[in-house]
Amino acid sequence: MRARDLGLACGSLPPGPRNTIADVKGVRVGHATLCEGDVRTGVTAIVPQPGNLFAEKLLAAAEVLNGFGKSIGLMQVAELGQLETPILLTNTLSVAPCAEALIRQAIAANPGIGRRTGTVNPVVCECNDGYLSDIQAMTVTTADAERALAAAGEEFSLGAVGAGTGMSCFGLKGGIGSASRVLALDKADYALGVLVLANFGRAGDLRLADGRLLAAGRDAGTPEAGSVIVVVATDVPLDHRQLRRVIRRAGVGLARCGSFWGNGSGDVFLGFTTANRIPHAPKRDILEMRILAEGRIDLLFAATAEATQEAVLDALAAAESCAGFAGHRRRSLRELLSGKGKTP
Repeated sequence: MRARDLGLACGSLPPGPRNTIADVKGVRVGHATLCEGDVRTGVTAIVPQPGNLFAEKLLAAAEVLNGFGKSIGLMQVAELGQLETPILLTNTLSVAPCAEALIRQAIAANPGIGRRTGTVNPVVCECNDGYLSDIQAMTVTTADAERALAAAGEEFSLGAVGAGTGMSCFGLKGGIGSASRVLALDKADYALGVLVLANFGRAGDLRLADGRLLAAGRDAGTPEAGSVIVVVATDVPLDHRQLRRVIRRAGVGLARCGSFWGNGSGDVFLGFTTANRIPHAPKRDILEMRILAEGRIDLLFAATAEATQEAVLDALAAAESCAGFAGHRRRSLRELLSGKGKTP
């Protein structure tokens, strides 16, 4: 089930053929899902391009809207504007084994790391799934991260899978969502895709794309505490500064869904373009790079806002109602819209 199946299309720009981040050529996504006993967690892998990312890095950017988070690797992405590993998403206490998996994968492909050349910057982002999962069990292993990486493909599941297995969103069952937009530039089609790990928003604050406010379960005294990771991919040629400007607009999409980025929410954006590659060992002092004409950037701003909003609604639309740790339960958006079950 997708957001569009519920009549919840966002904006006016056309989606790509899959309406996922994989509409950006070369981008693949895979999951490892752990769902047993009191555990509802996992790993989601975003592989930005085929080949050796450490040897041929992608231009990237990171932006922290609200910094209540424990991600790893964002500091170097923000400083150097480069992505040199796949991106892994998981729960808050499982960042370490995921980082280890990325480091081991990079060393296997580049034996000189840390010896004859620099070290590698693994990128792992997280959200707290402790309401539905026994987060202290710390069940995610490096093997799970490797499994998610190995499973990466152009077709992938949405909702309560991988890192999204135990996530909550606006008091409902959240998880993994994705959407894309097609952009016409210089008489050619480009793509911008978004993937979200949706674990944010206060119950009763969700606003749908058609303007409906789902006030069920509203408690004005409850803080907005949670997190959301937004990964933006595009094949439009951008420089680091432009990419930062683009990914900031993910905040517009979150706000359209009803979030105000509360004090206890970690709202983290990460973006990359596949159009500009950066060699680890360049043979020249000066590298050539294409960039978008600044006057055309509004198109990417709109695409990011639309795709982020729809990706969040996609996560909600795809997720099933779920019971988990300590008897806690989250209703699905579909159950709420059907009027079945109890208020979450």
